[in-house]
Amino acid sequence: MPEIDMMKKVPVREQDPKERAKNFDEVCLGYNEEEAKQEASRCLNCKNPLCVSGCPVSINIPAFIQEIKNGDYKKASEIIAEASALPAVCGRVCPQESQCEGKCVRGIKGEPVSIGKLERFTADWARENGIRPQVSAEKKNKKVAVIGSGPAGLTCAGDLAKMGYDVTIYEALHKAGGVLVYGIPEFRLPKDGVVEPEIENVRALGVTIKTDYIIGKSETIDELMEDEGFEAVFIGSGAGLPMFMKIPGEQALGVYSANEFLTRNNLMKAYLDDYDTPVNRGKKTVVVGGGNVAMDAARTALRLGSEVHVVYRRSEKELPARAEEVHHAKEEGILFDLLTNPVEILSDENGWVKGIRVIRMELGEPDESGRRRPVEVPGSEYEIECDTVIMALGTSPNPLISSTTKGLEINKRRCIVADEENGKTSREGVFAGGDAVTGAATVILAMGAGKAAAKGIDEYLSNR
Repeated sequence: MPEIDMMKKVPVREQDPKERAKNFDEVCLGYNEEEAKQEASRCLNCKNPLCVSGCPVSINIPAFIQEIKNGDYKKASEIIAEASALPAVCGRVCPQESQCEGKCVRGIKGEPVSIGKLERFTADWARENGIRPQVSAEKKNKKVAVIGSGPAGLTCAGDLAKMGYDVTIYEALHKAGGVLVYGIPEFRLPKDGVVEPEIENVRALGVTIKTDYIIGKSETIDELMEDEGFEAVFIGSGAGLPMFMKIPGEQALGVYSANEFLTRNNLMKAYLDDYDTPVNRGKKTVVVGGGNVAMDAARTALRLGSEVHVVYRRSEKELPARAEEVHHAKEEGILFDLLTNPVEILSDENGWVKGIRVIRMELGEPDESGRRRPVEVPGSEYEIECDTVIMALGTSPNPLISSTTKGLEINKRRCIVADEENGKTSREGVFAGGDAVTGAATVILAMGAGKAAAKGIDEYLSNR
């Protein structure tokens, strides 16, 4: 094995930017065995592993990395599986730089260990070698319903199944996976090769998944508990309602929410010519927003053949998207109009978008988020010609569940009020976590909430 610089990460192979901008294949190619062992050798195996405290699901990171060093990938996968139901997903989409890797001691004087890429390597090896999680707990003969099959619901269901509970997931869409299948593009998170096998691992634990089942319409939580015999319910229904700016012209044809645009492409395969779910392929697209969803929408539009501009009202320093996603977007040729904010969407005589009027911004004093508040620069308006606008401004929870469940408290943002430590809500036996509680956040934070709620449900049912 060649010598490596212990202060620097082993580079990760990626598709060439010019090539990948034309396809939906995965951008990052991951580590091979030799590269994984090299990167694992950089781990200091700290006695007080701060990386574990930075992981929302508390994976024993030094232990699984040690097994990679030893070449025992099966053992490494078993260690990860004790804490995480979705390791191949997390290895790809978690913001490791602000969590586990952000606390890595190796990163104090050099670059942190590539914990995410090592998790991905381990999970991919386990999948390719047919390794499935095992259930050893005795059956408890107690039924728990989980609403939503996104990262919070899958994690909660998997953990409860490992404890011996009879778990059924209810999913509103025709395909399980939640945001993992409708929100995150194929080039970041392959569906058939990565997401579906991890969902199958949850099924292998004994979890039943019912799709096309809308809780609040098909059946209410009250009915699940009173008529179906479920002793506890976990709400992990996410935050699927898009937000808009409420500026003139937003109703024009060719204006999408990022949710609709990404769902049409990711879940309904609009990017494939042989699917009957087309999406308008603009020649010039403006994406409004600066988060990960904005990057996903922009990079998807680019792959559909559009010139793409990202319009964001703060500077690059304040962009909420992961640095890796911004870097990839720039490599692929996406243009960033920073310190710029839309004021009106312009349309032609047929009602189709023909441009967007924006105004330049400058940064003032910090606001409640801690970021400097953007302030308009008078007289600086100009127009960007375009035929498609995608609004990527965040989402909020759908009120259907909260409005059809007795005694369920919500806050002014329409989020369900739940205890952060155990997921308890104001309704006895009903627990909640993930975006339905916090508003739109990351996959791993939703998983952490699902894990906490599973523990809370177990304590609740054990005392009944």
